[in-house]
Amino acid sequence: MNKTLHESSVAEFDNRSPTEAKQMLDRVLDTGSEIILGKRRELRLAIACLLAGGHLLIEDLPGVGKTTLAHLLARLLGLKFQRIQFTSDLLPADIVGVSIFDRDNGVFRFHQGPIFTQVLLTDEVNRATPRAQSALLEAMEERQVTVEGETHLLPDPFFVIATQNPSDQIGTFPLPESQLDRFLMRISIGYPSRGAELELLNGENRRVLLGRIEPELGIDDLRRLQRQVNGIHVAPPLMEYIQDLLAFSRQAPSFGTGLSPRAGLALVHAAKAWALMDGRGHVLPEDVQEIIPAVVAHRLGVQDAQSEELARAEQLIEAVPIP
Repeated sequence: MNKTLHESSVAEFDNRSPTEAKQMLDRVLDTGSEIILGKRRELRLAIACLLAGGHLLIEDLPGVGKTTLAHLLARLLGLKFQRIQFTSDLLPADIVGVSIFDRDNGVFRFHQGPIFTQVLLTDEVNRATPRAQSALLEAMEERQVTVEGETHLLPDPFFVIATQNPSDQIGTFPLPESQLDRFLMRISIGYPSRGAELELLNGENRRVLLGRIEPELGIDDLRRLQRQVNGIHVAPPLMEYIQDLLAFSRQAPSFGTGLSPRAGLALVHAAKAWALMDGRGHVLPEDVQEIIPAVVAHRLGVQDAQSEELARAEQLIEAVPIP
């Protein structure tokens, strides 16, 4: 395809209506729901997170499908995938790579680590030491890594999907606030309903089914949908509502730490993605309220259980009036 025709096709896609984008994303949701049974909302939140260009943290008990969900997202979106099992002896070089001396040429050559991929699954991220966890900070924020003073760009797009076990389990190291703040969303999958679990028990192995899934989107599709997300309109009163939410979190004594400007940007981007998935070109207050728990609960500085963090997120919604 020549450049003119390619640019024309890109412009045609970008000019598609939000309704057409919704139809594409509904197909992704429908296919994903055949693998992750009875968890359509959680799957939708995860897709919205990636559409907004953010990283995703999945926290839950072992065995409820966290790793399967991460594999599924990469496969549905047609992205290259790497997995790192985080353990207590993991080193930063095991993640970003290492320079090895080339005897033939008398120079050090950088060998890329598994972080050089489009979707990086960091499985049980809180089982690694803080030193290993910190290797992700630059990559998640700047989409690059620096090794021995040399900067290496990561692929585009680049998403981190991290799973972690509850912090009260043996052998876990809590993620620091700086690390948590780099995840646009944190979600939990939870146990399936009785009907979904019975279907799961009677059905074919999920990993076998996952191997047969064909991508519903390509990389170009994803990039163009992300451009559509950026173009979703947020009215000035709604921007002020989001700012009021941030201000309340900083002033209310019940919150240990108020929400940062980065959290406000995360709310805006996630609400835009949620609106596009509903087939709208503008954000409603309901979009903000739908995504608030996933976006802000892990940022509120509450040192209690996750259920308490979610309760504080709900308190934030109830305390600030809708414009």
